[in-house]
Amino acid sequence: MNMNSRNVTYSTIGDYQLPNLTLPQQEKALGKYGRLRRTYLMKHRPVLYNSMLLSGTLHPYLLEVEQTAENQTQQTMQELLKQNPAPNKEQHQMEWVQHMNSLKAQAEELVMNELIYS
Repeated sequence: MNMNSRNVTYSTIGDYQLPNLTLPQQEKALGKYGRLRRTYLMKHRPVLYNSMLLSGTLHPYLLEVEQTAENQTQQTMQELLKQNPAPNKEQHQMEWVQHMNSLKAQAEELVMNELIYS
């Protein structure tokens, strides 16, 4: 790598000169799915994780995974709701909540298997 094309500064610590390296600032915080994907990559795919981290592509990738997972969860929830209509919310509130939580759990399980843990 041609280090002359980059303006690298060094700090002297003891007898050593270490480069002053910084990562680009992250504009948007990661959500649930982005953090889960990051943890998966750290534990199960460390080489990919480190190469993406060092090249600066990890955070944009995790934001993309987050957005895709959110969209896919919403679409799956709508499809499941069409297949299994919810009870009347005004008359059977607890059954409605139970039904919606069940659908959300199913949708999240599909997203986790397809996007996060693959």
